[in-house]
Amino acid sequence: MKKVLFIAVHPDDETLGCGGTIFKHKQQGDEIYWLIITAMTPDHPYRFSAEVINKRSDEINSVADAYGFTETVQLGFPTILLDEINFRELVKEIDSALTALQPQIIYLVNRSDVHSDHRVTFEAVSSCTKSFRKPFIEKILMYETLSETEFAPALNENAFIPNVFTDISEYMDDKLAVMSTYASELMPDTMPRSYSAIKALAAYRGSRIGVAYAEAFVLLFEKH
Repeated sequence: MKKVLFIAVHPDDETLGCGGTIFKHKQQGDEIYWLIITAMTPDHPYRFSAEVINKRSDEINSVADAYGFTETVQLGFPTILLDEINFRELVKEIDSALTALQPQIIYLVNRSDVHSDHRVTFEAVSSCTKSFRKPFIEKILMYETLSETEFAPALNENAFIPNVFTDISEYMDDKLAVMSTYASELMPDTMPRSYSAIKALAAYRGSRIGVAYAEAFVLLFEKH
């Protein structure tokens, strides 16, 4: 049994990037944890209404129940504004969460996603996961997020080049069911976060290893 941490900058990142893999780890008997970096707050410049904030809270609770997370940790940093906050404070809070949870496997967002919140989070997590400071970490993998990863500027250094593929054929319907919880994030067909696009990406990744559906990752670190 492993302790596995899925880091989502925004709720839904985890499902788009590794929803099937979450179910697979759970089925294998691993302890699964969810770390959410940002939140909608009443004092946010975007002036999120109480109704919207409560709806997001209900979505998080429903998703946590669906996956069966052992624990969900929410840091509550302001969504869309991570590039404006004190970076040291972000690192401190992520470091505290990692120290408390002591995960052996970590999944986190892609380093070059077009969303600045994703890039800032990647840098912060990287600062907290040095092997000599966190010897309990055995593996770190980076996942792709539809509408963020593929929309990064088309430069070589931004390419997402997966080298790990996980067969999620058995869990594809479960992944889509969880995604349906995020009703406000779903898009109509032909758009990046539509059911058809989610299935198409999984089918394409699956073709890489000869299965119906897969999720793809970049292995950043593995302890042997």
